[in-house]
Amino acid sequence: MSGSDVAVDPDEDSPRGDTLTAEARLTALEQEGEIAADYIEGLLDIVDMDGDLDLDVEGSRAVVAVVGDGLDKLIGQNGETLEALQELTRLAVLQKTGERSRLMLDVGGHRARRRAELRELAAQVAKRVADDAKREKLAPMTPFERKVVHDVIAGVEGVRSESEGEEPNRCVVVMPV
Repeated sequence: MSGSDVAVDPDEDSPRGDTLTAEARLTALEQEGEIAADYIEGLLDIVDMDGDLDLDVEGSRAVVAVVGDGLDKLIGQNGETLEALQELTRLAVLQKTGERSRLMLDVGGHRARRRAELRELAAQVAKRVADDAKREKLAPMTPFERKVVHDVIAGVEGVRSESEGEEPNRCVVVMPV
């Protein structure tokens, strides 16, 4: 079977819920990345900042990374500006394609650093909860951050996690099984 004949499960976030071939899905994700990169380049020009753009596809989402020095203003406090830029970029993709995007935007390696911090935090919390048999509620997190924590907790025996609350105060609760 060739790569273009391999069916990919419908993306639950796709408004059409259609089944695309692996090749067609990859092409669509690459197109999302290109549209996003053009949008980000325009924003960088407006704010007179320099950064190189790296495009990739990870799993079922396009990833655009802005790499360079002096990009902290694009990250903001606790990544709030980065989250807003990601949402604006997703809207730019939606406007061009008519399809909702699950694109992930990273600036200056912030998400990679944050992912490592969260994995360490989740492992520590899982150990405490397993040892003490007491639930522990973490600070509010973004959807990206909560997913990182849930993924770590899912791999630890004796504990489980769930999200509770409403945005922007939604948080992860880790509890014994």
